Amino acid sequence: MAAPIIEPIEKYGLHKRKRKKNLFSKIGVVGCGKEGSVIATIAASSGIEVVFLEPTEEKITNAFARIEEKLDTKIANWGLTQNEKKIILGRIKGTKEYKDFSGCDFAIEAIRYDENTGERGVNRRKEVFNELEKMLTPDAVIASNASTVVVTDLASELNHKERCIGLHFLSNVPGAQIIEIVRGLYTSDSAFEKVCLFAKLINHEFVEVKESSGLISIRLFLIQLNEACAMLMEGIATVEDIDRVLTGGFGHRLGVFRIADQMGIEKVVKLLENLYNEYGHLKYKPSPILLRLYRAKQFGKRTGKGFYTYDRSGNIVK
Repeated sequence: MAAPIIEPIEKYGLHKRKRKKNLFSKIGVVGCGKEGSVIATIAASSGIEVVFLEPTEEKITNAFARIEEKLDTKIANWGLTQNEKKIILGRIKGTKEYKDFSGCDFAIEAIRYDENTGERGVNRRKEVFNELEKMLTPDAVIASNASTVVVTDLASELNHKERCIGLHFLSNVPGAQIIEIVRGLYTSDSAFEKVCLFAKLINHEFVEVKESSGLISIRLFLIQLNEACAMLMEGIATVEDIDRVLTGGFGHRLGVFRIADQMGIEKVVKLLENLYNEYGHLKYKPSPILLRLYRAKQFGKRTGKGFYTYDRSGNIVK
């Protein structure tokens, strides 16, 4: 009887030493609040391993609850199965340590806004960029999900400035599948091309936007919102009817007032103030209605009261 043929299995791709690492097989997300949880969910749903960072176990638990809520909504709308949900959650890991970002070839800063002031300053973002540079290889891309902060400023203190880029998700509009990609002064063609590939991997359209405060999405939205508030003050129409014209007439998913409530009035006011300070134009000065809601801490959906009133489940009270 002939002796059995014995061959090493490495060449068949079953041994880790021989396995080629795919680009974007693992990404990091710093901050898993409203925006970060959207990014983590989208990436994991596209087959990418995700590690997100939060400072406490409580916030990590809350982040997983937000991610599960998004997946459960898809299940309720027949867009996902329970088994697919388990697989997606299995790709996501929460951590309190930057060291767990080792091995990521892409990291996105999406730190939270202060719940009372709406701020998340440049210095805090710079700290995140510096911590990420310590953990990531020089060819790994570092991105910010910021819309009113200039990415060149965030990259200014890094050793590898060329790998920094802006990547803005329209996370406040459910189902929006377009992102704005922003080259900084130092951003290399390689980093830009990698991020364009990432957008394709997660099935999103993308537009290249020149570095500017507010980009396309925020500037257009805030001007519309301020104008809608002016109409409200003039008594031209109600909140509901203004939104109905935008949804029924122009194809908006929600309308400006519902989007403002979802973003958070505290964030909207801070964004407008940032643009007003940047450009000095009155069209960016927050409407008195927005300031009144802000001072009353009626921040929108999160607090149960904004332009609309919401129940505990986040549904609009008719």
